[in-house]
Amino acid sequence: MALVENIQSNEARISEAMPGDYFALLKPRVMSLVVFTAFVGMMLAPGSINPLIALIAILAIAVGGGASGALNMWYDADIDAVMTRTKKRPIPAGRIAGGEALAFGLVLSVFSVLTLGTLTNWVAGGLLAFTIFFYAVIYTMWLKRSTPQNIVIGGAAGAFPPMIGWAAVTGGISLESVVLFLIIFLWTPPHFWALALFKLRDYDMAKVPMLPNVAGERHTKLQIVAYSLVLAVVAVSPWPLGLAGPVYGAVSILLGLNFLRHAIAVWRMPDGDATMVPAKKLFGFSLVYLASLFSVLLGEALVMKVLAG
Repeated sequence: MALVENIQSNEARISEAMPGDYFALLKPRVMSLVVFTAFVGMMLAPGSINPLIALIAILAIAVGGGASGALNMWYDADIDAVMTRTKKRPIPAGRIAGGEALAFGLVLSVFSVLTLGTLTNWVAGGLLAFTIFFYAVIYTMWLKRSTPQNIVIGGAAGAFPPMIGWAAVTGGISLESVVLFLIIFLWTPPHFWALALFKLRDYDMAKVPMLPNVAGERHTKLQIVAYSLVLAVVAVSPWPLGLAGPVYGAVSILLGLNFLRHAIAVWRMPDGDATMVPAKKLFGFSLVYLASLFSVLLGEALVMKVLAG
């Protein structure tokens, strides 16, 4: 309660936040994933782009991703204040006023979209604008508090960056960029539901209807296995589509089987398990999984560009 009162009292004054507090508003860990996957999409796209323009485009996408994070933290300050993993964020901790975070997020949103659209094309700029809107409004303001399917639908926001990177080069959307989108989209539910299993009490206290809180652990575990199976299949598809080579094909198969092994371990975990070790292992491996897939895609793309001269 004291944390919530602290947030409200800070609305009436100008905060004395440090630069690091504003950087924290950008959700740098999430932003790093946005930057990396957007860059991979850019490198995989056919055609070429001026290196300086590419750098500015990646920075614009990063700023847009960060703006989404700031708007999310502004709206979710009440939830963040009661959850152990988020209560030290700048707004609930009282280091930044909510109004400042809102203004910061809006300014960065406009700046990032205008920069990307002007320097590359308005397909990419429009996708970035839609991504920010989807995450801040559709997911944060609507889905997160209203449905246990919040992370399924809302996960689309985190899946757009490689498509934006692709569009920045090509000016359009293709089947290949949709596949990159689908890999992240399908990865998101098992990743976050694993987290929700061992942070169930936090979400319950915050009254966020995550799947384990609403449908129970058994149903959540079954959904994790189902999504993991579909993900393992879809993640191999860049190989037969010609977007990736046999190295990626072999790595994606091995990683997919390992992901599925972790998911099955979660499914076999007794309901109410106090340790939640399998869920924690799946959550940790899911980060390695996605980073590894996109790293191999990037490595193959760079090799092909070098060989092509």
